[in-house]
Amino acid sequence: MNGWHQPAPEGWIAKVEEALLEDIGPGDLSAGSLPPDSTVDWYIEAQGAGVLCGVEIAAYTLQNADVLVCDGSDVAPKTRVLQGQGLAHQVLQRERAALNFLMHLSGVASLTKKFVDQIAGFGAMIVDTRKTTPGLRGLEKYAVRCGGGRNHRLGLFDGVMVKDNHIRAAGSINKAVAKVRGQLGHMTKIEVECENLEQVREAVDAGVDVVMLDNMELSRMSAIVNEFGGRTVLEASGGVTLDSVRDIAATGVDVVSVGALTHSAPALPFHLELQ
Repeated sequence: MNGWHQPAPEGWIAKVEEALLEDIGPGDLSAGSLPPDSTVDWYIEAQGAGVLCGVEIAAYTLQNADVLVCDGSDVAPKTRVLQGQGLAHQVLQRERAALNFLMHLSGVASLTKKFVDQIAGFGAMIVDTRKTTPGLRGLEKYAVRCGGGRNHRLGLFDGVMVKDNHIRAAGSINKAVAKVRGQLGHMTKIEVECENLEQVREAVDAGVDVVMLDNMELSRMSAIVNEFGGRTVLEASGGVTLDSVRDIAATGVDVVSVGALTHSAPALPFHLELQ
């Protein structure tokens, strides 16, 4: 079974090898307690309910593994997601790295699904941010997709966001947008972070593709949607929680970006057991 939720993330093998090197280093001292030719059958099962993510990464890490459940699938406690056979010392020295990836990415996917479910019935989409673990951004953004969310820009290189400090440094929204637009191709979008109605008007008049409504009150967001909805994409952002996201979506915004998806997701527990 192919466990990926397509499209699969890029560069993940290098991340696995780095994690193994970090953990094993020059050698696993605990492996000396095991006969070198001893083989074991093993399985990994969920210890909590959530959304699976990272099963192919865990399979690669542990080797000789059979994927039982695909990324993006709901799992319940005791759901077996992976099983295999291997030399005991190799399985046990790779166990923690495999579980670390699986637990963290499944945690991101599970939290994302909770946010997505909270706004069911509204037209808004849940997206992530750049508030990610250094070195794991591609994997965490993949996990967001597994949970039913969408990706914001991957980095500074694939989309423009003119933030408050850009505006201050450039002198105005108009100046910042005009300057950056002259350097872009026709496929690159421009987003401007706005803190008040006057900035929203200036950004819309400048013809930007997306306006971010940063930490705005619900009534203010609703008024902006009524005035500018359909003229540009409106994105709500700033301190969004599971308790507040449904009311935010009800204002009619197109997008809700949530940093917590990647910077505050609790791990979904899994364990590896020998048979």
